[in-house]
Amino acid sequence: MANRSSDRPKVALVTGANGISGHAPGRAPDPETRHRVSYWVDPRVEFIALDFLEPPGALVRKMQAICSEVTHAYFTSYIHNVDFFKLAEKNGPLFRNFLEAIDAVCPGLERVCLQTGGKHYGVQFQEPTSPLHEDLPRYHGPGAESIFYYQQEDDLFEIQKRRNTWHYNIIRPFGIVGFTPQYAGMNEAIPIAQYFLICRALGEAPRWPGPRATYHAPQAASYAPGIADLTVFATTTPHCADEAFNHVNGDALIAKFLWHHLGALYNVPVADDPAADPAADPAADPAADPVADADADDQFDLAAWARDKEPVWERIVAQYGGSRASFRAEAFAAIAWMFRPAGFTTPLVGSVRKARKAGCARVDDSYDMWTQTLRAYENAGVLPDHRLFQRS
Repeated sequence: MANRSSDRPKVALVTGANGISGHAPGRAPDPETRHRVSYWVDPRVEFIALDFLEPPGALVRKMQAICSEVTHAYFTSYIHNVDFFKLAEKNGPLFRNFLEAIDAVCPGLERVCLQTGGKHYGVQFQEPTSPLHEDLPRYHGPGAESIFYYQQEDDLFEIQKRRNTWHYNIIRPFGIVGFTPQYAGMNEAIPIAQYFLICRALGEAPRWPGPRATYHAPQAASYAPGIADLTVFATTTPHCADEAFNHVNGDALIAKFLWHHLGALYNVPVADDPAADPAADPAADPAADPVADADADDQFDLAAWARDKEPVWERIVAQYGGSRASFRAEAFAAIAWMFRPAGFTTPLVGSVRKARKAGCARVDDSYDMWTQTLRAYENAGVLPDHRLFQRS
């Protein structure tokens, strides 16, 4: 996506513009708007079809005519794979080819921004012993070879030094929630909404698909528009050049509170108190809770639960609206991992002190973030209007 304007000297190139993070800088339709609107109506925005797995030479030929005036390049592209150890196979070359091409095509390039994420800190392989801050050393233990962010950063540093005429930023969000017009492999919002709506249709209580500890512990969360604001701030502020910044909303997201928040939104009963029996019915037993025992052999498996639920989703769509095609079994598998990360119990807390000290003061409500995101999907016809369930 190139953002061109005759009255502004800056031109932005955003890769992955159909993803959650890449879509946010273009400002998705206001969730308050209760009618369909066309995306990317801004006449300054132009789409470019590029495959960054192509060799740099081929990319240069495609980009020369339209991208030569780019001053700020934002890389949010990502190729998802549920196997962490396969992520580097494509995501490494994806970024390096992008870098090689823009470095060759854009003589006025001022800033390159790479978005990575919280897995930079190896939280998928080890429990943190402190809040996660940007100065922590890289993880070098078992599984480190799967963290493709390190190779991306090394490529960024290497290519930047060739001409030494542009600067960089690295943005590391945690648990991204936001709207995207296309399917995204790491999108939490759609499968979680579908889970609550299917449970409602089946008369089931929405159980917690993770360890008891993660149900009660604070976790880091990032709202896509907030990531976009930090990204623009960092890349247009001189004293932020050549720095990495974490992004989190700035409050505490606790799964128990989120579960009750979503239960109220979709008019689905959710229990209040923990209980050892994960199969208890909160409607029949007020002491029951959707939390499964972290050590139980029969811990709730969300991915397995979702395997035969597509017909239920189709019935919901037929009655209330939404998209049949938005149901993806693989999305539930990704969500299951997010809520059951390797059996760890330490809260995942990302520090944003560095961004605050630099001057980026935006704070988002992590529960309102979910409401606004789901309403955006309703506006886009992906999910049914939650107000229909309030009346039934």
